[in-house]
Amino acid sequence: MLDALAPIAAACDLSIPPEHRRRIGIIGAGAIVDVAHLPAYRRAGLEVVAIADRDVARAREVAARHGVGQVHADAEALLADPAVQVVDLAVPAAFQPEIALRVLAAGKDLICQKPLALDLAAARGIADAADRLGRTVAVQQQLRFEEGVRAARAMVAAGWIGEVTQVTFDVAIATDFGAWPWLVDSPRLDLFFHSIHYLDTIRAFLGEPERVFGTQARRPGQVPRGETRSISTLVYPGELRALVNVNHEFHAGPNRAELRIDGTEGAIRGTLGLLYDYPHGRPDTLEVWSRVLPTDGWLPYPVSTRWIPDAFLGPVRSLLAAIATGGEPETSARDNLGTIALVEALYRSGETGEAVIPERP
Repeated sequence: MLDALAPIAAACDLSIPPEHRRRIGIIGAGAIVDVAHLPAYRRAGLEVVAIADRDVARAREVAARHGVGQVHADAEALLADPAVQVVDLAVPAAFQPEIALRVLAAGKDLICQKPLALDLAAARGIADAADRLGRTVAVQQQLRFEEGVRAARAMVAAGWIGEVTQVTFDVAIATDFGAWPWLVDSPRLDLFFHSIHYLDTIRAFLGEPERVFGTQARRPGQVPRGETRSISTLVYPGELRALVNVNHEFHAGPNRAELRIDGTEGAIRGTLGLLYDYPHGRPDTLEVWSRVLPTDGWLPYPVSTRWIPDAFLGPVRSLLAAIATGGEPETSARDNLGTIALVEALYRSGETGEAVIPERP
């Protein structure tokens, strides 16, 4: 049975060939850069040559902690730095489109944070500018590359559970949004800044849904402006369905963050360890039950890496491969328009109480 897992493990490999590597400059020195981007790049042997942030003291602190040699006071200085070949843009989504367009105009390839933008028109503007200027853009939708998710996708592709009938993410956690003051004030919260991970991953598994039903809600008396609970149903042709059920106000504990993929010949189930003890996390889990192998019960897959920081390497690896080969990143800006359109459709469904057909960007 261990032999059967070998090709699954190979599909999860995120190593970067030396010939694909480019020198990276980062705009933004927030917590996610400190705990995810920079550790992931260091493990992969990628060279981060510069970092820029309006809070120069914070940028210097982060740079010193991770051995980044150059600190710039603003984005313009970093874009003028000839050592920077690829820009990692890690700023709040409201500011991202304007800065992304400046990065592209400066002739740099780019990786953006998720969400790419807070509306489809702004996201499309980034994708169109990249096409017009001949630059390559990827989006940091890294849950697709989390090892348990990647392994599950490989198992599905190998036919281990037959025809997929449903993908489900079920998350019940207590989230302290005070760590992100700008997010507390956002009128839209869970779908754009959290559940977008699951929605994008479902697109990676299943493609584009025919229509969606969505409902979003707040807890009475909560501090954040935006929704902290959401239920999203995605309807695909035939009998295929997907469900995302998320509650950030689950204070009774213990936390729950589960993935399940059902099929005609088996099932896959797993947990996202990061959300059981955020931001420290615990190891992820994954198991498969299959009539095709067969597994004789639930067979564990040995997940050895974590969502943070390891999966953050996936979109960058895809970007660098596309730059080197002239291809398209898996999480390209153009592909990500489908994720933004899906989020917007779910918000419209929540507002109208009706099923919505997502726009096809």
